[in-house]
Amino acid sequence: MADSHEDEYDDGMVAMLELIWGEGFLAPGGAENVRRTVSGLDLKGKIVLDIGSGVGGVDLVLAGEYGARVIGFEIEPSLIGRARDYAARAGLSEQIEFRQVEPGPLQLEDACVDVVFSSGAIIHIDDKAELFKEVFRVLHPGGVLAAYDWLKGPDPYGDDMRYWFEMEGLTYAMDTPENYERMLREAGFVDVQSSDNTAWYREHAKKEYARMMGELYEQMVAALGKNRAEHFVENWRASTVVLDKGELRTCRFRAHKPGV
Repeated sequence: MADSHEDEYDDGMVAMLELIWGEGFLAPGGAENVRRTVSGLDLKGKIVLDIGSGVGGVDLVLAGEYGARVIGFEIEPSLIGRARDYAARAGLSEQIEFRQVEPGPLQLEDACVDVVFSSGAIIHIDDKAELFKEVFRVLHPGGVLAAYDWLKGPDPYGDDMRYWFEMEGLTYAMDTPENYERMLREAGFVDVQSSDNTAWYREHAKKEYARMMGELYEQMVAALGKNRAEHFVENWRASTVVLDKGELRTCRFRAHKPGV
């Protein structure tokens, strides 16, 4: 993996995101979004690498619903134990292997996986061009990258976007969908496709914000304390602003490694 940062998803952050997106999920949409991202792919018996596996919810879907054999790569050690516990509880430990990895090249042999998946993790990686070359390297000929990520619009960051970054408190290296597509093609991928689903997430984010202001508020205070709960509510409000302005975008990507 390329550059990223450790220990940003502390217990409070994880608890908050799971409350919003479902147990095991640190990216928008939970299981629904995983299904959308792999729609049309036959994963039964396939080896899937999940880049940025977090606490493992994605991998429970890929293994449990689609029959994949999953390798989850994660740099934050505090997340690995929880992911393994979730897999064991679901009876999927035989199908899912979680590995703590260091930033840098993917620690896999050439042409050893069928599908590379990622949800909301590539945003944290500085050198995306190098990452896509590594993804291309580890895929079998004919293999597929299926990813969901947060991206930026074409204009420089405005004050609202900088404020949202401050509220998020995470390290982001955002780029545009057009640059993702270009870097994927330069890495050797063909049939590169992207679908902008900003409207989908804009609707979700506004519903999430309303829930945080209402039915979820007391749960948030109980789990996080009032000050941090209020911080997350403001964070979500700020996200709806940049989504409305088009400064924050969300997209899915599909790209193929040519077959032999």
